Amino acid sequence: MVLPRISIQRPVLATMMSLGLILFGIIGLSRLPVRELPDIDPPIVSVTTVFPGANAQVVETEVTERLEEEINNIEGIKTLTSQSREQVSSITIEFDLSRAIDLCAQDVR
Repeated sequence: MVLPRISIQRPVLATMMSLGLILFGIIGLSRLPVRELPDIDPPIVSVTTVFPGANAQVVETEVTERLEEEINNIEGIKTLTSQSREQVSSITIEFDLSRAIDLCAQDVR
């Protein structure tokens, strides 16, 4: 019952105390460590192959598609992206966060 009476008798004091509490809350929130969203690098494996003398279409059909078929059999793949250029095939595989990067790389090999 004291707080409402003081707030009515001294509104400036009540406003300043409220602003002070809000300011301390903002400062405390900005310094609070975040454990629920840690800085984690996702397990990503890249495969780059070179096919000398081949154009992009040949690289796509002879290298990239064959590798994609084999890699798609691996469990825990989140995304798989590929790019075929002249003489070069590049495949990037992102795995679920539950998988260890060493095991992911071993599975791709």
